[in-house]
Amino acid sequence: MRLAILGTRGIPARYGGFETFAEELSRRLVARGHEVTVYTRKHLVPERLQEYQGVRLVLLPCLRQKHLETLTHTLLSALHLRPEDFDAVLLCNAANAPLIPLLHAKGLPVALNVDGLERKRRKWGCLGKRYYLWCEALSARWADQVVTDARVIQRYYQRVWRRKTTMIPYGGDLVWPHSHETLRKWGLKPRGYLLYVSRFEPENNPDRLLEAYRRVPGNVPLVMVGGAPYARRLTRRVRQLAAQDPRVVLTGPVYGQGYRELMAAALAYIHATEVGGTHPALVEAMGAGQVVFYLETLENREVVGDAGLRFSFIGQPALEQQLAGFLANPEGFQFLRERAKARVDARYRWDQVAAAYENLLEGMCSGKAQSL
Repeated sequence: MRLAILGTRGIPARYGGFETFAEELSRRLVARGHEVTVYTRKHLVPERLQEYQGVRLVLLPCLRQKHLETLTHTLLSALHLRPEDFDAVLLCNAANAPLIPLLHAKGLPVALNVDGLERKRRKWGCLGKRYYLWCEALSARWADQVVTDARVIQRYYQRVWRRKTTMIPYGGDLVWPHSHETLRKWGLKPRGYLLYVSRFEPENNPDRLLEAYRRVPGNVPLVMVGGAPYARRLTRRVRQLAAQDPRVVLTGPVYGQGYRELMAAALAYIHATEVGGTHPALVEAMGAGQVVFYLETLENREVVGDAGLRFSFIGQPALEQQLAGFLANPEGFQFLRERAKARVDARYRWDQVAAAYENLLEGMCSGKAQSL
């Protein structure tokens, strides 16, 4: 197959879950013999980069504005691609659903990975929430195949929009390094710190996490990996809170080898995201054999099951209580590390994810051939 992946920031992964997904999936599809092109935002990679791990890159600009960056880049990508070069399109993010007719006009079938329920993010105002609700309806109506990454989201589309979807999660079975260069850079010791990885956006709760951590006794550092280009006010608040506790280490965004070193060597991982489907960092933490603390949501519970410790910012069990109990006897939670790795081996393997997408996309391509 000749496939185009649109709607992400592109690869190499330098932002969030969709970018990790695009990188891990595309290189595996290439290894299976397919030709894959990932449309990438021009300002994120060197202009000379035309290929990455066998995946062809097309670099295009976008309007670098919070509400328009995604849609403008996807629009330019849809206009750029030629139907004779591709058999199908994998479109990411329900926000791009209004552009499906443009791709259909070029004779290209579209599989749309809708992600989670974006309209629930606190960063969007009333108009933004209405837009995303409209995009959900368009996704259900126009996409040739709708892909969800969690059963919770799959059931939502069936119940609300009467649309059957294909559920394909993310993988968490990465190759984990034994090197510690990144740890030494930040003065960290293996199994000597707690780790949080996420963009600093309201629904990811970095500020609430810091407020809870300040009530945890002891001297174990909290390492917070992430940032946010459009959440400057929240980022300032996180920095102010971190400055009040010398145990907090703010690394900024870390990718690739550095990210994997930090994830593999942590004492435990804290997942405080309240919106979305399956979060790559969460399943990666489980795949790395971490003790996982997760914010109680239906989506997070679906991923972690009995392989982690839940918490709440409002009510019980409180995060600070869970962390204090763990830090008093980390060795007593070894069984959770083993459960987490076993759960990833059974449910969240990238090769299984790639095979599921390959089957889905080949079915679309055969349908296109029959219609021709």
